[in-house]
Amino acid sequence: MKRIAPYLAAAALALLPAAVQAHGDETVARAFAHPLPNLPGKVITAAVVSYPPGGKSVAHRHAPSAFIVAYVLSGEIRSQVEGEPAKVYKPGQSWHEAPGAHHVISENASKTKPAKLLAIFVMTAGETLTTPD
Repeated sequence: MKRIAPYLAAAALALLPAAVQAHGDETVARAFAHPLPNLPGKVITAAVVSYPPGGKSVAHRHAPSAFIVAYVLSGEIRSQVEGEPAKVYKPGQSWHEAPGAHHVISENASKTKPAKLLAIFVMTAGETLTTPD
């Protein structure tokens, strides 16, 4: 089973849609998803999250196993994980979220310009990326 696990994970990733379901004003598009050969059963997935001016996501949680790094590509993103202060991130800045974190604010900080971020997930294969509150 250990020998075929990476192949099963790769097959499961191939079934993921190119667009990941959004739960707010954002548009979410999968950039890539790959099994991690040195961590059987784990995958690395990236999604580009685009916000229109004033756009935001609903409060949500990510997969229980997911360690996430978010990197701002353009515009300014306001983000807050429960228990931490809200912060605005600019292009080239990043933050991370621990497994099980409750993401209470994720939004475009501008009412006039779009914003975009790259979210990278390292998680157990087969889990749902995002679950809204």
